[in-house]
Amino acid sequence: MAKRDSQDARRRLYEFAVSQGGYFTAAQARAAGYPKQLQHYHAARGNWVREDRGIYRLWEWPRSGYEDLVLWTVWSGGVAVVSHQSAMAVHDISDLMPAKIHLTVPPGFRKKPPAAIVLYRGRLTEHEVEQRDWFRVTTPLRTLMDVAQVAISIEHIARGIQDAVRKGLLADRHIETAFEALEGPAAERLHHALMEARRGI
Repeated sequence: MAKRDSQDARRRLYEFAVSQGGYFTAAQARAAGYPKQLQHYHAARGNWVREDRGIYRLWEWPRSGYEDLVLWTVWSGGVAVVSHQSAMAVHDISDLMPAKIHLTVPPGFRKKPPAAIVLYRGRLTEHEVEQRDWFRVTTPLRTLMDVAQVAISIEHIARGIQDAVRKGLLADRHIETAFEALEGPAAERLHHALMEARRGI
């Protein structure tokens, strides 16, 4: 009976891990059938790799190029969307190399972010989000609208527009439609960036 319980627990844990790029939380491990003592055992044996407080990864799971984004998506309970400068990096529409990971979470999100994370709170529609392997990211257009509202240079925004147009991710006329959704300085910054981008396209 114990062997069967062990197999069932492992199967349930794998269901969590497969959907999350090999990661799972301590709470998910408990739900799968691993009490705290067993969690410590598997971490000590190297069966699980402790990636952060309360977050593990199966040791045999292959790593991807977006490990940090997957990890912090799991940390958020699956509600975070990669956004702003981090989304520019994912779409490869800028030469920015953000030192921190930028995520957008729902307004009611309460977890305190670690130093490596910059959190923005807001609501995103399904049309503003793309699904990647084990994490979500804002669309190129939503990303450019977001960075127009934060402390990033107009030159970097213009470069993002140029790269997005060259890659066929959007047309510059799509940027024009975004002005209506923005207000004040953000709309002006996006407009100036578009004008500068057009001179370089």
